[in-house]
Amino acid sequence: MNNLISFAGIIGLVLFAWLISTNRRVVNWRVVVWGLILPLVFAVFVFLVPAGQKAFILVNAGVVKMLSFAGEGMRFVFGRLAVSEGPDSLGFILAFHALPTIIFFSALMSLLYYLGVMSLLVKGFAWLFSRLMRVSGAEALYVSSNIFVGVESAFTVRPYLLRMTNSELCTILTMGMGSVASSVLAFYTVILKAQFPMIAGHLVAASILAAPIALLVSKLIFPETGQPETLGQLVAEKYQKPANWIESIIIGANEGVKLCVGIVALLLAFLGLLAMVNWIMGAALGVSLQQILGYIFYPFTLLMGVSWNDIPLVAQLLGERAVVTEAVAYPHLADYVAKGMLEPRSLVITTYALCGFAHIASLAIFVGGTAALVPERARDLAKVGFRALIAATLTTLILGAIAGLFFTNTQTILLTK
Repeated sequence: MNNLISFAGIIGLVLFAWLISTNRRVVNWRVVVWGLILPLVFAVFVFLVPAGQKAFILVNAGVVKMLSFAGEGMRFVFGRLAVSEGPDSLGFILAFHALPTIIFFSALMSLLYYLGVMSLLVKGFAWLFSRLMRVSGAEALYVSSNIFVGVESAFTVRPYLLRMTNSELCTILTMGMGSVASSVLAFYTVILKAQFPMIAGHLVAASILAAPIALLVSKLIFPETGQPETLGQLVAEKYQKPANWIESIIIGANEGVKLCVGIVALLLAFLGLLAMVNWIMGAALGVSLQQILGYIFYPFTLLMGVSWNDIPLVAQLLGERAVVTEAVAYPHLADYVAKGMLEPRSLVITTYALCGFAHIASLAIFVGGTAALVPERARDLAKVGFRALIAATLTTLILGAIAGLFFTNTQTILLTK
């Protein structure tokens, strides 16, 4: 029954995106159709086909192994503070157990880009999206790049930003906020792997699934009414290759450090501000901001097919993500699972639904970061920014509904233990 609710939820969420569209008469239905077919076909392969399940398990094992390599550097630098298990452990400490993995994975991705591995994957996805969904070459390239890296994906399409239509800009922002970078993916894996051993594979799957869904939702909410410069073209990735592999590692590690500092700054600022707001609201209204946002997300949580008893808790997590980022929501999710407060189905769906930078802080980061590359379009970016945030949020909710559609209690890759 819940699987049918998830299926109806996918349709309902797509319909909601269409209802809030800026122009419902000019929707590119080719994007909508392929935006549904591609993720569903991928999900069928991963969740139902034996070969896909084996690939999923291998990817999960690979990410976990990479984390063990990252742990070597962490233990050397931080000593006992980096020990997460055993008699010498001081318990889980976010700053020493999770955040440093971002630096390692950022360096690894930079090295893979230098070696040409990532470029091949990006070109393959860009070709697929451009040909099947009939979006501009610049959009397809950015979305494909964003599967693997974060806000820096804007550099791959920097020469095209100035002449992009507002619809294209909305797509850029939607994909940026509707998915997570590979380096941050490792961060979430560390947080949840004790309660959800297959978490790494699911986060990788969510990152891939998010690309066509983000295109679908952004083109429904902000349809193309102009003439994109690169429509029907396959554009080349603009990537300044480091002088050698050592420089690529240095660049990646430094970018990882910047990302870590950014996450710490956001957590310190937003958690402090949230505590202040909740104190004021508690004194005046007797409720917290998360509770109010939970009420707003309640119907959307229901549409994803979350187990009935878990809907209020999951809705609150989604509301929490909207204001204090998924970096706070994921640890709380892990805590709820450890205490037996969520059913396995709800855990899987919530893992996918939280997998995105769809929050207020991210809106400022992506609008500001992109505007820094093309100041002439700052006003247009600000204009489409809030709609892109809504589109990104819907992207993650559809991800959750797809996970719910394929969830069964007997599938090994969906089990929590």
